[in-house]
Amino acid sequence: MNDQQVEISIIPSLADISAAEWDTCACPEAAEGARARDPFTTHRFLKALEDSGSVGPGTGWQPQYLTARIDGVLIGVAPLYAKSHSQGEYIFDHNWAHAYERAGGQFYPKLQIAVPFTPATGRRFLTRPGFEEAGLAALVQGAIQLTENNGLSSLNVTFCTEDEVQRAEAYGLMARKSQQFHWLNRDYADFDGFLGDLNSRKRKTIRKERQTAQGFGGTIETFTGNQIEPEHWDAFWHFYQDTGARKWGQPYLTRAFFDIAHEVLRDDIALVLAKRDGHWIAGALNFIGAEALFGRYWGCREHHSCLHFELCYYRAIDIAIAMGLKTVEAGAQGEHKLARGYLPTSTWSLHWMRDPGFGRAVADYLGAERAAVDQEIEILTDYGPFKKIEVEEQE
Repeated sequence: MNDQQVEISIIPSLADISAAEWDTCACPEAAEGARARDPFTTHRFLKALEDSGSVGPGTGWQPQYLTARIDGVLIGVAPLYAKSHSQGEYIFDHNWAHAYERAGGQFYPKLQIAVPFTPATGRRFLTRPGFEEAGLAALVQGAIQLTENNGLSSLNVTFCTEDEVQRAEAYGLMARKSQQFHWLNRDYADFDGFLGDLNSRKRKTIRKERQTAQGFGGTIETFTGNQIEPEHWDAFWHFYQDTGARKWGQPYLTRAFFDIAHEVLRDDIALVLAKRDGHWIAGALNFIGAEALFGRYWGCREHHSCLHFELCYYRAIDIAIAMGLKTVEAGAQGEHKLARGYLPTSTWSLHWMRDPGFGRAVADYLGAERAAVDQEIEILTDYGPFKKIEVEEQE
């Protein structure tokens, strides 16, 4: 294979490649109708972002999808974007941008291999089975060359897998470690089984929070697939707008995204909605993978005590247990998740700087940051709600 020519190309739109061909690399496990391990790198999800205008002109996320072929056969793809800002990434490099520009450089535009607005871990170098090494090498080297040829400041790969980090470091990319809070399913039969693993104080607190939330004066329902109706999206759009305006200044996703999601993404979604007095008043949107439930967005029209915890965290655990999923990824940040059974978990990104001096400075920063993240994970885990198991020393 080493003497075979690899052709690297950029396509500006997923309309230029079929869903079947893209998904051969993005989710080969779904070829026989199984659920995709990562719904966010599927052709249907990324194209929904594009077709809805959530990415593209005027958004700061300009698609530059990367493809690698050998003798015309697609062996790898990557969701690559030219970025004119650092919003919607959840791996923060604003300080890098300020430092680089103070030194006389131009940080933007930069290149980003990522799923826009989605802090969920998954493969970013998407390769056809049997071409894992050749595909990753071609995509990494192609992305670096593209960065260099266009005089851009950097290449960044966010929320990639640890395996990709270990392999991509050989090509000069620098690893960055961060952390999120994930819930792990220890083969629980039900929510009470999960509570049984917690210490008594946390167990009582969660039961009280669920009781408080469920006493808000209405009902809570979960919808997926064909159970989701247009009226549900109408309601959720209002929730999402409110949250987006408060967190980011304006929502990342357009209204059209939810209309497209209704047509092509319903089977990937679990929508939890609360209704009171005949009106939907709060909701949480989750995406379903083959092994994980990904909590993405929350919003409300009325504030009720503990309702956020119920819809976003506890109902997500209920769904994961019912579906036999291994984890719930609850999104970025939020140490309040720790008390609700979500433990600190490492997440990863990769970075390459065109300027060697700036690259050395970033490498020094990443080394110190990694030590701090490791310490934080250790401390937070120790403060977790699970029972402490005494291990007796062997005689």
